[in-house]
Amino acid sequence: MIIKYHKDFIKDFKKLPKRTKEKFKERQLFFEKDEFDPVLNNHALKGKWLGYRSINVTGDIRAIFKRESESVLFVAIDTHSNLYG
Repeated sequence: MIIKYHKDFIKDFKKLPKRTKEKFKERQLFFEKDEFDPVLNNHALKGKWLGYRSINVTGDIRAIFKRESESVLFVAIDTHSNLYG
């Protein structure tokens, strides 16, 4: 699996606290082994994010991604309320 990061994701990721960055890296390892691991709560999104999926990073932080043919593109990472509010 090839994982790519949108420039907006990178910008938002840099703003996160160190602990949250580490948690994302940990979750990414789960994701690479099995993107539907129950701990990730991988689910399809609706509304403005239709066609995208989300995984849980922490209790409130979500990472949004889109499957492409041979890769996954992470496009956003932020709190639940900022992403869906």
